[in-house]
Amino acid sequence: MLEKKKKISKKEMKQDTLVTTYYQTLDFYKKYQFKILIGVAVVALVVVSSILYINKKANDNVKASELLTAVVPILETGAYKEAIDGEKQKNIIGLKEIVSNYGGTENGETARIYYAHALYALGKYDEAYEEYNDYSGSNPLLVSAALAGKAYVQETKKEYEDAYDNLVDAAKVSKINPSNAEFLLRAADNLIKLNKNKEAITLLKQIKEDYKNAGVTTEVDKYLVKAGI
Repeated sequence: MLEKKKKISKKEMKQDTLVTTYYQTLDFYKKYQFKILIGVAVVALVVVSSILYINKKANDNVKASELLTAVVPILETGAYKEAIDGEKQKNIIGLKEIVSNYGGTENGETARIYYAHALYALGKYDEAYEEYNDYSGSNPLLVSAALAGKAYVQETKKEYEDAYDNLVDAAKVSKINPSNAEFLLRAADNLIKLNKNKEAITLLKQIKEDYKNAGVTTEVDKYLVKAGI
């Protein structure tokens, strides 16, 4: 007589599944443990590298600040070429080298704006535009300065439409930027050069209304006359 087949309970089925899964996982681990360990090591290396990178960037930012502090006084005297190249006899690193070595840090990017200003002052407009365009810092005042700098270069090429756009954008970056009225005034001048006098008048009246305490009222009136009022 055949023995009656024992019915497997749900609990036993579940346990059997868990055991099977466990051994399958164990076999997988044994088979691929070297690759898994390598993968873990790679992840750990990436984490450590990221920490070291962050530390290096912080150190680079401090170094860029020190070098920038030394060279800015030269720039302020109007010695633009010396500010760009540095003064080796005084062990002062120039703006070009600071940007090259520390660009990407906040202070390195600040140096980039100074570098662009110096290039612009020397009439090297294309080079200045590239530096303004490459600015990647987060300081809103410098973001505005980069946009305005691009506009000033475009004005030298009579690209007044593009210059107008960049100046308007520069004024939008931060409401507390003391240069906003100046940016918009210059934007209005570009509209006049494009013979868009009606638009220029509208913008000039807006400046007069929004920036009553900015000290540009007299200048606005001059441009209104220029626009035909």
